[in-house]
Amino acid sequence: MDLILNLMDGVSMPAVSNAWIDVYEPATGAVLARLPDSDERDVELAYLAADRAVAGWKAMGREGRSNVLLRLAQLIEDDLEAFAQLESKDNGKPLALARKVDIPRAVANFRFFATAILHFPSEAHVMDDVAVNWTDRQPIGVVGCISPWNLPLYLFTWKIAPALAAGNCVVAKPSEVTPCTAHRLSTLCARAGMPSGVLNIVHGLGPKVGAAITAHPGIPAISFTGGTRTGAEIARVAAPMFKKLSLELGGKNPVLVFDDCDMEEALSTTVRSSFTNQGQICLCGSRILVHERIYARFRDAFVSRVEQLRVGDPTSPDSDLGAVVSRDHMEKVLSYIDLARTEGGKVLCGGTRVQLEGALSDGWYIAPTVIEGLGPQCRTNQEEIFGPVVTLQSFTSDEEAIAQANSTPYGLAAVIWTTDLKRSHKVARAINAGIVWVNCWMVRDLRTPFGGMKQSGVGREGGVDALRFFTEAKNICIKL
Repeated sequence: MDLILNLMDGVSMPAVSNAWIDVYEPATGAVLARLPDSDERDVELAYLAADRAVAGWKAMGREGRSNVLLRLAQLIEDDLEAFAQLESKDNGKPLALARKVDIPRAVANFRFFATAILHFPSEAHVMDDVAVNWTDRQPIGVVGCISPWNLPLYLFTWKIAPALAAGNCVVAKPSEVTPCTAHRLSTLCARAGMPSGVLNIVHGLGPKVGAAITAHPGIPAISFTGGTRTGAEIARVAAPMFKKLSLELGGKNPVLVFDDCDMEEALSTTVRSSFTNQGQICLCGSRILVHERIYARFRDAFVSRVEQLRVGDPTSPDSDLGAVVSRDHMEKVLSYIDLARTEGGKVLCGGTRVQLEGALSDGWYIAPTVIEGLGPQCRTNQEEIFGPVVTLQSFTSDEEAIAQANSTPYGLAAVIWTTDLKRSHKVARAINAGIVWVNCWMVRDLRTPFGGMKQSGVGREGGVDALRFFTEAKNICIKL
């Protein structure tokens, strides 16, 4: 059994308490590793190490920091297969997905921000012959980064890369459910030339470690990705302390399929956008809204394709879906399927736990599930399920489609399928979501702002938005 360790001031170590938490392998239900059960004492040690390292890391300059992050990216890429194997084992996702998406994206995150910081602009405003104003952006100091379990290394690096590139030192908490690749990353930092204390990783439970990072008076900025309820608690604690907050929270994303769509492309991509990573991506489409003229045709073809998806061993190239991340999460998802039935929904396919054989018999697998017959206001269509479950609803007009798309408390992402250019612009602008894809899904440019509206979050990540979040802007006015 592997031991996960905290990274403190460049040293791997257990928690102060010397207590441990079991980490489970979703595919088998067996214990995979143990991680430190850290608490506020460990967060304090991490903060002190980060605070000591701030001046030296800032003094390395943009180019020095860029070189360290580029070396770290190369080390991950050189070790890609081992990282992918570990990500699949820790999270339950298909190994092919970890190889193709998760680990390459982690590498891309470091490379993008390592180079972006070299081109991070400063604004200047000349007041005729009176004065010149210029914006000085300096690192905040010590920042807190808290990442989720669904895309473990992908989203962990999405936070720490811009924070480090901007010149901050970081106290980071990966999810306790999927800590393994963050731990492996921690073993590469010194080899990349990162000074001790620049990145500190504290493993443990959210109510202990995450809460301590949020409440720490020396950590004035928090970047968090996770559930809306946890985000609300972070905001409750951090707001009276006047901390900077970036919160990327839940979603209940609509997919709007109009009757002039490219049917084949809409079908194939919607299957993917519904069930990639077992539906455990904040950007997955979970409410599929289809024009009534093509509803029956789309429904029947969609269900047929979903029924062909294979749930199985995450290491097998034949598996389209692996295991969901934990027993508790599996039971939550299954409870929503039961709720859908009580609300009057009809399960068109799936709806059950999948029992595999042999060593995988205790794994946490769910058949991809499609439900119809539910109105926009039912709980199944209002609450985030975050699993391989989607609903189908029909609409009669553009206005009704927009109303249904905007009918939840969330506003993270949406997908529109239409060949009408005028409609695509009109509908995209009317949907309350931070990102809208037209005739595609998950096409990501790391330069663009990313985040949600309403209960899907506060602030934006990505590109210059991330670098601005992790810096403080100062206007300097010089009289001419």
